[in-house]
Amino acid sequence: MTHVTNMTPQDTRPGTELRRLRYFLAVAEELHFGRAATRLDIAQPPLSRQIAALEAELGVDLFDRSRSQIRLTQAGQVLQAHATALLERLETAWRETRLVGTGAGGGLRIGFAGSAAHGPLPDLIRAFRAQYPAVTLSLGAMAAADLHSALIRREIDIAIARPALTDEEFRRETLSREDLILALPETDPLAAAERVRFADLRGRSFVLYPAAPRPGHADTVLEICAREGVRPAATEVAPDCQSAIHLVAVGVGVAVVPASVARSARPGVAFRPYAGHNPGTGLSVHARRDNRAPQVMNFLDSVRRFVRAADPGPAGRAAADCAVGG
Repeated sequence: MTHVTNMTPQDTRPGTELRRLRYFLAVAEELHFGRAATRLDIAQPPLSRQIAALEAELGVDLFDRSRSQIRLTQAGQVLQAHATALLERLETAWRETRLVGTGAGGGLRIGFAGSAAHGPLPDLIRAFRAQYPAVTLSLGAMAAADLHSALIRREIDIAIARPALTDEEFRRETLSREDLILALPETDPLAAAERVRFADLRGRSFVLYPAAPRPGHADTVLEICAREGVRPAATEVAPDCQSAIHLVAVGVGVAVVPASVARSARPGVAFRPYAGHNPGTGLSVHARRDNRAPQVMNFLDSVRRFVRAADPGPAGRAAADCAVGG
């Protein structure tokens, strides 16, 4: 005959319920109140009272105490299965919540200039993934104008741009600086030289990019032309660096591109350094000032560590330690 203890539980708060379930599982696994109490690091009488309160709340006996060794009742077996699954799910929920809340989990949306893929971006992403493997990264190449608007509209969390985005609402970290070089059609006679004088490009057509925003890289190239006394025979505007390289490959004209672009060989294109005014170019990492999500702040910290590791000298440390633009 099943005996039901008619005892009204004194505390049914969620924390109490979870504690009682943990106590119940300890007894269910040990099948001994003394061993369960030792495992839980509590005295046996409080443990017995908590189990009795749980049985009273449910209105059933969870343990058969009529034998020398207690056993689970059928009701106890049902509760054991559900309680085990419930606590496992709860532990998972707490663990994932902590991960996301500290920036070690969750997601991060990163937009980047297409030319960044030839430079330090892949290594930066690998370094970030190594430190935060549980963070899901969403990566996409975007035009400079789109990077700015996407960050404004919160469609991305991080923008890696060339040139830097000018907006007081953005914080900015410098990722890299590099020289500019020439991209020439392989059939151009100047491609035979190891180094080209920029002034020798007189009469050549230029492929400029991007169409927006302006001023931008296209205007930088036109300024170089003006300083070197080169008047382009014609100009063709491409939406991005990759499109510009494609136009160079088919003989439309020459382009001025970041030196890192030469790391990826392109049939029909010869990359050459040039002698002349070279303002260089840089990649910058941007985030909204009002976005202090831990994933964003961790990524910016990763950028600073990456820059320090790439250039451990005083200049590199100064650049890395200074959050340009806040």
